[in-house]
Amino acid sequence: MNKLIRIKVLLLLSICLCLITGCEKDNTLKLPITYQKGFGPFESSGGGSIALYNNDKNNPWKNTFLKVSGVPKNWTDTKVGDIHSDMYQYVYQNYHLGNISKEWYDELKIMWNWEPDTLNLSKEPIKCRAAFAVGNDSTGNAMVVVDANNNYDFSDDEPFELIQFDSELDWDSLANNEAIDVTFERLLNNKKIQFKVPLLISSVNMDQYYLLCNFAQYGTAKLGNHLISIHSFKFTNLTYNDVGITIDQSLNGEKVDLQKVVFNNEYLEIGNDLYKNLGVNRNEDVLLLEKMDLSKNQIRSTQIGNKPFDFSEKQFQKQNMISLDSLRGKYVLLEFWDTWCGPCIKEIPNLKTIYNKTDKSKFEIIGIVGDNQITVLEKFANKHGITWPQIIDYSNKIKEKYGVRGIPATFLINPEGIIIAKNLRGKELETKIDSLINKASR
Repeated sequence: MNKLIRIKVLLLLSICLCLITGCEKDNTLKLPITYQKGFGPFESSGGGSIALYNNDKNNPWKNTFLKVSGVPKNWTDTKVGDIHSDMYQYVYQNYHLGNISKEWYDELKIMWNWEPDTLNLSKEPIKCRAAFAVGNDSTGNAMVVVDANNNYDFSDDEPFELIQFDSELDWDSLANNEAIDVTFERLLNNKKIQFKVPLLISSVNMDQYYLLCNFAQYGTAKLGNHLISIHSFKFTNLTYNDVGITIDQSLNGEKVDLQKVVFNNEYLEIGNDLYKNLGVNRNEDVLLLEKMDLSKNQIRSTQIGNKPFDFSEKQFQKQNMISLDSLRGKYVLLEFWDTWCGPCIKEIPNLKTIYNKTDKSKFEIIGIVGDNQITVLEKFANKHGITWPQIIDYSNKIKEKYGVRGIPATFLINPEGIIIAKNLRGKELETKIDSLINKASR
């Protein structure tokens, strides 16, 4: 068979395959990421809490603790812990090393709603943690030392005084002047590599055993003439499994409003084009964007200005179904909460005030509570006087659809079925509702 005949045969096979399976064009863009020091256009806070080792015999993590040496000998009240760059890799490798039981591994998968991505995780050990130690030096100052080169020995690392957490701290300045470069390992194109990342640690309420940390790093990618900035949610890990992106913000040095950050499975508008944020493939170091063939009014999203996802669920304690689309014509507040959540409980009196004084023909609250036993929720609702409709979100399916990352979380929807505000609470929420209802009554 000569070359021309072979080409014709291949073309015919391709056409047949398209007829059988359907030919779909791939609209997914892979944009290479470059990592930058600092927080860029994103606001930062103290980060996430980091735990010290607890040697309780019932601790399911006890066999995973790093064995380190070189804690300063003149320190007192010393404790050791570690900081994770990739919690999923940490769990995955320790399960396969036999340091985590199958029961605990399976429980974690359920709690996190996590199905391990075996193509991008390594069974072989990767240094995805760095040890640290805290204690008091000879003068009584609270100190910390981090195993910055990840050699399990503190003797070649420089101790430093803890930053005291304050909401008014200039985190951008701290990133440039106080962050220490810590070495970790990860997979890149399925090969283990070392990389360094700036780390900040702070102490809460002057307590050296109540610590927060964040990674002072964000990413950038280019789409045509546009610069896209990328951050891993809350800067507390380096998995980039839940990322927020914004466009062209870092060009003017301003911080972007969190409500305008585009998270996973949300949409980025660039001119007349619409792109879906599919997240980051960390193994390839690319941002994935899907160019949409749909217009903005044809999609459902949890972003302000978009139609939210509809749902139809049975109302708690009643047989009737609640559909979001059926509430068109009213302002609707969706509130994601749970009975164990302190800030959620604190918000209940505010919601009661708003609900009791507002015309129900113009406004409704729908509570979406985590997976609870009916008897527990009944007792809780009676105790706190909750009278607005509730849905028990079994298996957190609505919460996941809405991309809720923490509770309480709220979405305010207008009578046309468009999200107009997110995460309003307290007096701010009451003022907003009063203003909208008064305007609608004129």
